[in-house]
Amino acid sequence: MTTPSRLNLLPVASTPCGCCAPTGATAMVTAPTAEPASTAEFGVTGMTCSHCVVSVTEAVAALDGVVDARVDLVVGGTSRLRVRSDRPMSEGTVGAAVVEVGYTLEPLS
Repeated sequence: MTTPSRLNLLPVASTPCGCCAPTGATAMVTAPTAEPASTAEFGVTGMTCSHCVVSVTEAVAALDGVVDARVDLVVGGTSRLRVRSDRPMSEGTVGAAVVEVGYTLEPLS
């Protein structure tokens, strides 16, 4: 029995995987609608990786009236959630979506 000395391995990626994204990772989900009438920013705590960013982004983007949701990740701190919508979104509505996926809405400093 011989052991092959050459394995058919895939090349190493030049960027990290999604769960190891660098600090400051941003995810964006955009719903195809008209130009937004309102933009609001919220703080979110408890997020540690890009999977967290995607969870929050998708939950908020699913709210009725949301045109665009983006999160600027701050690991170990308060991340910034920007919500563009066709009407003003209440902190309670956005907060409920954020809490539902396991994070906390906080005031931005």
